[in-house]
Amino acid sequence: KGIRPKPRAYSDSPQSLGENFIRVRLLAGLTQKEAAKKMGVDHTTVLNWEKERTKPPIKAFPAILHFLGYDPYPAPRSLPERMVAIRRVNGWPIHEAARQLGIDELTWGKWERGKPILWRRYAELLESFLDQHGAFAVLATRN
Repeated sequence: KGIRPKPRAYSDSPQSLGENFIRVRLLAGLTQKEAAKKMGVDHTTVLNWEKERTKPPIKAFPAILHFLGYDPYPAPRSLPERMVAIRRVNGWPIHEAARQLGIDELTWGKWERGKPILWRRYAELLESFLDQHGAFAVLATRN
């Protein structure tokens, strides 16, 4: 059985993913082990995420966002930011997002890095895809 977290100050306006983990976990009165169980990871993984020693893999984000109850990242404004956000919400690596859209993963990667979409048909396809799969209406952002 894990040791209960000691009462301590946490940020009311967390700036990093690690600070968001700590804040939500302490507000819920959970140990790192209990939080880890809820996310389906090992307790040392939660420790490393909280201390920002490691970054979570993209596939872990659906469970992370569910645990937090919100997306701690700023609301996406640009097309590349929307592409990254959709992958994060769904836990998709680039190759899976590209497969879902029906394009090559290198193409997705270029667009996500801000390269222009040369064909209007693809721009419309991507916009439609993002609108259909966007969880922005489902998950609130902290901003």
